[in-house]
Amino acid sequence: MLATVIHAPRDIRVDTVADPVLSTGGDAIVKVVAACVCGSDLWPYRGITPTHEPHRIGHEFVGVVEAVGADVAAVAVGDFVIAPFYVCDNTCANCRNGVSTSCLNGGWWGGDDRLGAFADGGQGERVRVPLADGTLVVVPGPIADDEVPGLLALSDVMGTGHHAAVSAGIAPGDSVAVVGDGAVGLCAIIAAKRLGATTIIAMSRHPERQALAQRFGATHVVAERGDEGITRVQELTGGIGADRVLECVGTKESMDQAIRSTRPGGMVGYVGAPNGGPELPVRPLFNRNVGVNGGIAPVRGYIEELLPDVRSGAIEPGLVFDLELPLTDVAEAYAAMDERRAIKVLLRP
Repeated sequence: MLATVIHAPRDIRVDTVADPVLSTGGDAIVKVVAACVCGSDLWPYRGITPTHEPHRIGHEFVGVVEAVGADVAAVAVGDFVIAPFYVCDNTCANCRNGVSTSCLNGGWWGGDDRLGAFADGGQGERVRVPLADGTLVVVPGPIADDEVPGLLALSDVMGTGHHAAVSAGIAPGDSVAVVGDGAVGLCAIIAAKRLGATTIIAMSRHPERQALAQRFGATHVVAERGDEGITRVQELTGGIGADRVLECVGTKESMDQAIRSTRPGGMVGYVGAPNGGPELPVRPLFNRNVGVNGGIAPVRGYIEELLPDVRSGAIEPGLVFDLELPLTDVAEAYAAMDERRAIKVLLRP
């Protein structure tokens, strides 16, 4: 079968790899209907995260179950499923505490699954899913093709934007600023509106992303950065800063922007993968009583909550996919996102 393999920085290829096989009794084989490129995939693509040897890549996909192990009970052949960006049993203490990304038995796509079997990357024609009962979420059929982008967004970016909003503690009537206009930042705007924020400030310099942010619920757009951007946020929030600020990038500059845009006593919800050297300045946080909460989003726990709103059209996270390509054009998909010619690319095997 075909699958995406990263060989070196900016060297993404579609290679022929071995077909997945059931191996643990608790796993499943999923035929991928759609996958995508994540902003975090760009860290190894750019060489910021080193690639020591060629390996599978990708961690967001939806598809149809083709086979299940003897111990699988909650997933059946023919089910349409959403796979979160990690593997979890959804039963261990950490999963029950709402932090399934720290599952005691889980793992990551493209790495070892702690059961001694290799977990496939998500950008391929088929994927072996360890811990299928805990990892996969079944979507009742029938599934219309135009639903696929929204369902795919639930594998990562919609749940991650929602986690930023939940971590910041958004309540009805809050003012919110969102730092980052990628797919996660745009989904964070959806989440802020869904949770009742009334002033939603999108920090964005790109006209097409600004337009999508406003469609999702942004009431204001701030293109400035640094001190000028903070001043603009303060002007829009009674001179004090936003009640909640959602940090969706993961760099030193974006975290600084988020913290200084927050009002005294406010909260930053952060979900940007910290590959750009973000820091927490404890003295300014202490002096202004600003809190910081967040981390890697346990999206498996959010899928069932968000799924009805996606299927009804109440929220439209699938619109973040502004470019669709066949899997064989995956190199162009990475280049388009790296060069910011696309917000997020959907791949069809």
